[in-house]
Amino acid sequence: GAAMLRSLGSLLCLWALRLPPGPGAAARGPDVASYRERVRAMFYHAYEHYLESAFPYDELRPLTCDGQDTWGSFSLTLIDALDTLLILGNVSEFQRVVNVLQEGVDFDIDVNASVFETNIRVVGGLLSAHLLSRKAGVEVEVGWPCSGPLLRMAEEAARKLLPAFQTPTGMPYGTVNLLHGVNPGETPVTCTAGIGTFIVEFATLSHLTGDPVFEDVARRALKALWKNRSDIGLVGNHIDVITAKWVAQDAGIGAGVDSYFEYLVKGAILLQDKELMSMFLEYNKAIKNYTKFDDWYLWVQMYKGTVSMPVFQSLEAYWPGLQSLIGDVDNAMRTFLNYYTVWKQFGGLPEFYNIPQGYTVDKREGYPLRPELIESAMYLYRATRDPTLLELGRDAVESIEKISKVDCGFATIKDLRDHRLDNRMESFFLAETIKYLYLLFDPDNFIHNDGSDFDVVITPYGECVLNAGGYIFNTEAHPIDPAALHCCRKRKEEQWEVEDLMQEFYSLKKTKKFTFKTASDHGEGERPKDPEGATSEKAGEKRNSRKSSHSLLSCPSQSFNSKLAVLGQVFLDNT
Repeated sequence: GAAMLRSLGSLLCLWALRLPPGPGAAARGPDVASYRERVRAMFYHAYEHYLESAFPYDELRPLTCDGQDTWGSFSLTLIDALDTLLILGNVSEFQRVVNVLQEGVDFDIDVNASVFETNIRVVGGLLSAHLLSRKAGVEVEVGWPCSGPLLRMAEEAARKLLPAFQTPTGMPYGTVNLLHGVNPGETPVTCTAGIGTFIVEFATLSHLTGDPVFEDVARRALKALWKNRSDIGLVGNHIDVITAKWVAQDAGIGAGVDSYFEYLVKGAILLQDKELMSMFLEYNKAIKNYTKFDDWYLWVQMYKGTVSMPVFQSLEAYWPGLQSLIGDVDNAMRTFLNYYTVWKQFGGLPEFYNIPQGYTVDKREGYPLRPELIESAMYLYRATRDPTLLELGRDAVESIEKISKVDCGFATIKDLRDHRLDNRMESFFLAETIKYLYLLFDPDNFIHNDGSDFDVVITPYGECVLNAGGYIFNTEAHPIDPAALHCCRKRKEEQWEVEDLMQEFYSLKKTKKFTFKTASDHGEGERPKDPEGATSEKAGEKRNSRKSSHSLLSCPSQSFNSKLAVLGQVFLDNT
């Protein structure tokens, strides 16, 4: 009887195999719930080992089970992983980490930091956590979201970056010393992404704090790049921020350029800004005209449009996700499928892939667990529900676990051909790779809210709607709630004017009129507190010391080559 049942069972199986895939399991692709749980387990395997072996350093070294400072000295992985905790639903750890960061992170340190990385990881991570903190059950202060400890930290970090923007062109230096400002002898060469990747964080800061200086410098930098595009409408990937001369003239969508295009689109959506979107659409035409071949994108000379490198870089894999944001889903899907074939060839995306040869490029065979292809899959899955996108998610989970999982976390893959590992776990693994994987497999996450659900918050400026969805991810996958930008409308200057009128009204002695200066006239964008101009010694000292924080102090500077390596080093080997 049992044997007969078994053979009947196998016959049924064979018969089922011949059926066209209906709405059943085959069409749905991988089992979403079980992969979601595996991604959660991956997160905790990495996160717990970071806390155990690497905190308070920036990053975990998974092969030696210790830590290292990489981009500064901010406990970076903790800041980067904070909003991922909430997306996974862990409110208690979110609350604990918020307290740890308030106590332990200090930006008054003598450290040379990448302006770009500090913005996207630190400022972006703190802003996102600030805007999510009420949802995570943190006791927020009365003025929230227009005030709060994480917002003050984000603002402090961003202020440390402002000296970099004081150039003739408005395009920032790539590196700044957090204590002394720009080092003398600092290289003026910055990559395009290092100039055009500020509007999301800086506009959010300006809208929340009421200080326009952040959004102003970010816009000035974006416009400077736009002004310096070539006659055929392309930008190169490294430029001299003093002279506005292009140093590396290769144009493409990958390393050194990538997030500039991304922030034109995301800035346009976040700020409902037609000018930013029209800039992007112009670039998009030029990119299609000159760099696109058979749904691949190559590198071309920015002035002539001739092909300089027929190479696909793993960083370019964000592009299909960006195309889906402007509604170009068919093209996005075709390019995504090209990139997915490379993933299937290696079990990851090599940093560079030679398209005509169909193989890796020498010294660029690694895969540091980057998120870009998974990010595009998440966006495209929201747009199409195509199960192929879940299959990429499944492949990513399987290969990251198989190749890169070690006892102490997950290690960068040094070479996809023989699976050698490197002793590094970048903070973006927890900020982005895990987050996008989890969101791909979690269709009901609050991040995917369609607006049917929202919170109403009373702020000093009136009622304000939050958490209604439409989150804009910064380029480190930190979600910004666009509605929050409308919560703190009143500018600080208006408040000051009201305060001064009140003071004048109540004060018996006549006060001298004093003029408002722009934020840049004062070291910290503050107004002088005393309308009499009789500032106390202390306040005067403080302001002077702030002014001098922008002055040039002699500090050792990195060599030119290693400086280019800080940001999307593409064409110079760091020998």
